[in-house]
Amino acid sequence: MNIEQAVIVKFNYGIQGLDSLFILEDQLEKVFEETQLGEYDGNDIAIDNSDGNLYMYGPDAENIFNAIKPVLKLTPFMKGAKVTLRYGPPEDGVKEIVFDL
Repeated sequence: MNIEQAVIVKFNYGIQGLDSLFILEDQLEKVFEETQLGEYDGNDIAIDNSDGNLYMYGPDAENIFNAIKPVLKLTPFMKGAKVTLRYGPPEDGVKEIVFDL
């Protein structure tokens, strides 16, 4: 059975306009196209651009994180982001690891 795992990145943004976010999303989508590790599912961002989340899904959260980590590390607004690796579907009792980028 293919268990859906997730990588969720909560970040502080604070930039006028979304161009920087869209550039990051393009880079993440390219990683997923090249690695076939899952999918980049998009973002949500506060109406005042103060903070947001990125959502990625696939069969192995650790492999996804290892593939996207270099892109995140090169993105200035990702400094201090909180990364959640979720090892199963979004329900109570599913193992999660949360750490700072």
